[in-house]
Amino acid sequence: MKKLYLAMVALILASMILASCGPAPTQLPATQPPATEAPATEAPTMAPTEAPTMAPTEAPTALKVGVVTDVGQLEDKSFNQASYEGAKAAADGMGAEFDVIVTQNISDYKQNIQTFVDQGFNVIVTVGFLIGTDTTIAAKENPDVKFIGVDQGICVDADGAPDPTFACAGDAATLLPNYQGIVFAEEQAGYLAGIVAGSISKSGTIGSVAGTKVPAVVAYIAGYEAGAKSVNPNIKTLTQEVNPDPAKGFNDPATGKAIAKQFIGQGADVLFQVAGLTGQGVLEAACDANVYGIGVDVDQALTLPNLSKCIVTSAEKKLKDTVQAVVESAASGDFKPGTVSYNAASTPPAIGLSPYHDNESLITPEIQAKLDDAMAKMASGELKPPRQ
Repeated sequence: MKKLYLAMVALILASMILASCGPAPTQLPATQPPATEAPATEAPTMAPTEAPTMAPTEAPTALKVGVVTDVGQLEDKSFNQASYEGAKAAADGMGAEFDVIVTQNISDYKQNIQTFVDQGFNVIVTVGFLIGTDTTIAAKENPDVKFIGVDQGICVDADGAPDPTFACAGDAATLLPNYQGIVFAEEQAGYLAGIVAGSISKSGTIGSVAGTKVPAVVAYIAGYEAGAKSVNPNIKTLTQEVNPDPAKGFNDPATGKAIAKQFIGQGADVLFQVAGLTGQGVLEAACDANVYGIGVDVDQALTLPNLSKCIVTSAEKKLKDTVQAVVESAASGDFKPGTVSYNAASTPPAIGLSPYHDNESLITPEIQAKLDDAMAKMASGELKPPRQ
C-alpha cells in the first residue's frame, strides 16, 4: 500500500515537470493587436492601386503647322503670301511650331510635302491647284496628318486615289477625312471687278493678263468679262496667258509688263492682272501709262503701295482669313473634310472687292448700287457668273 502511494506521488510530480516545459500559449500578448485587424495579405488602404487621373499615360502631341507654297516666290504680294500669312497667324495664335517650304519646281511638290511628314508636322497646308494630286496621295498615305489644299477641288476614285479622268466617283469627305480642299468662287470676285472695269472704261476696251490658265485664273477672267459686259454689252476684252509653265507664268514681271503695254497700245484703259508676281509688271505698266489697274486675291493697293495711285480695287478672295480659320479647325476638332466652297454666301463673305482708297471718287453711287445688287444676287444664288 505504501509502495502504491509513493508511485502515485511520483507520477503527479512528473506531470507537473512536463507541463512547465511545454509549448508557449497560442494567445498573443495583450500589447499586440489581434491578427484579424491588419491582415498581412491586404495592401494598406492609403496606397491606391491606380495612377491618379491627372497624370496622362501619354504626352500630348505638339502641334506643328507647315506650308508648301506653289511655284514662285513666297512674297508674291498675292496668292502664296496670303495663304502663308493665314496659316502662320493660326499657328502663332495656337502656340504651334510653324515652317514654310517655297516650291521652286513642280517636280518638288511631292518631296516638299514628304519633308514635313517626316519631320512630324500634323497640319500641312499646300497652296495651288497644281499641287492637288500630290496632296491627295499624301493624305491617303498619312491618315493621321491633316491636309489643307488651297484652290484644290478634291477628285478621287472609289479607292480614294487621285482620279485623272475627273469622273470623281469617290466621296472625298468619306475616303479622305483628313483632307479639306478649299475652293473659292473666283468668278464672283471677277464679276464684281468686271462691273468696275466696264463702268470706268472710257475707251470701251479692257484687258486681263493670266499667269497660267489654271482653273482659278480662268474663273477670275470669265467672271471679269461677264461683269464688264453686264454694264456695257459692246465692250472689247483682251486677254493673254503669260506662259503655260506656272513657274514662269506666275513669276515673270517683265513679260507681264510687256503684255500690258501691248494691250494699252490697243486702246485698253483698264487692266486686270491674274498672274501672281508677274502681275506686278502689269500694274506697273498701267501706272506708267496713266490708266487703271485692278489687282487680285488680296488688296494690292496695300501690298504694292508704290502702285496704289492707279489700282482702283482688287478682286479678293479672303485667303488669309479662310486659311487661318481652316487651320484652327484642324486643331479644334471642327475640321470639315472634302471640297469646301467659300463664296459670296459664306459668313462672312469669302469673296469681294477691296477698298477703293485714293480712287474712291471713280465709284459713283450708281456703280456701287450695281455692285451691291450683284453681290446680293450671287449670295442668294440668283446670279451665277460663268467659270470659263
